[in-house]
Amino acid sequence: MLPCAKPIWGSPVLEVRDIHTYYGDSHVLHGVDLDVASGTCVALLGRNGAGKTTTLKSILGYAPPRRGTIQFQGLDIGRMPTFKIIRQGIGYVPEDRGIFPSLTVDEHLRVAFSQTNENTPRRTPEEIYHFFPRLAERRGNYGNQLSGGEQQMVAIGRALIGEPELLILDEPSEGLAPVIIDQLEEAFHRIKQSGKTMLLVEQNYHLATSLADQCFVLVHGTNVWSGTSEALEANEEVKRQHLGV
Repeated sequence: MLPCAKPIWGSPVLEVRDIHTYYGDSHVLHGVDLDVASGTCVALLGRNGAGKTTTLKSILGYAPPRRGTIQFQGLDIGRMPTFKIIRQGIGYVPEDRGIFPSLTVDEHLRVAFSQTNENTPRRTPEEIYHFFPRLAERRGNYGNQLSGGEQQMVAIGRALIGEPELLILDEPSEGLAPVIIDQLEEAFHRIKQSGKTMLLVEQNYHLATSLADQCFVLVHGTNVWSGTSEALEANEEVKRQHLGV
């Protein structure tokens, strides 16, 4: 199936070209291509096992590709260790959130703030509370006293503290109640309106397409379609065959 013609976006922040990633002898990604333009949100979609999270792990150096190139702001990061990749200006929100049970909401954010370079752009905890008003109400609560949705908000806020050039989110709505997903969606729109560039892996079709300017659909580790959210919404074949929508 030929992909939809791509509209012209701004300059690319992230360029993934023909990456092939393996777990041992298992060939998982088969020539994945991906672009994320500055100031846009890109959604990586597909059924379970399509290779979405592996693509993120390849970008972040957790599962480096054996072939292909990954460039971030013009720099080849495909063979860099993860900590150096993150330092280039990438904020990562993992699927497991990584919240510490013995730290309060405010301590999570202030520890993240203290680890940023004071000579580079960064957001204060108070700015994070603007994106997530619920966290302002819960700032004194410990990590183990938070709901799953509140933990996710902390994880996203912590990633935003360092003002990353690219925010990568892996399944942010997984396991959350619909009312919490609605709150996250509102927050994501506020983050996007602030000019943040985002790469999103998400099973929730409505959430993904409400945010994304551009969508890439993977099947068995291979690109099968790309285009705008509007084009995807109009393509019943792709939705039915590859996304189960």
